[in-house]
Amino acid sequence: MAAKILANLIVMGSGILGRAVFQAYRKALENASKNGVAHEAINNIRRPSKVLTEQEARQILGLTEQASWEEVLQKYDALFERNAKNGSFYIQSKVHRAKEALESVYRGDSTGTS
Repeated sequence: MAAKILANLIVMGSGILGRAVFQAYRKALENASKNGVAHEAINNIRRPSKVLTEQEARQILGLTEQASWEEVLQKYDALFERNAKNGSFYIQSKVHRAKEALESVYRGDSTGTS
């Protein structure tokens, strides 16, 4: 008898919980569409990721146009490690993308030692 009551409680509880989760999901979708978040997310998925220009990459790393590849690597290492300790994944990713952008510049340049 107790097992039957317990089974009924589990079935009813899971049904209630399932409906609550579904309603919360629907409400979240409604709110996202009202705020334009869903539209923005779809546009970001469709649009290819932005590639940093050389100038943007130099600004992120704090380098001049005369900087050598060794200076790029030193700045990259310092900024990447500093943000690894502070937990800023966003800045870490920006620093990494900046290094990648400058890497292609220095590979094509005869002054780079890559």
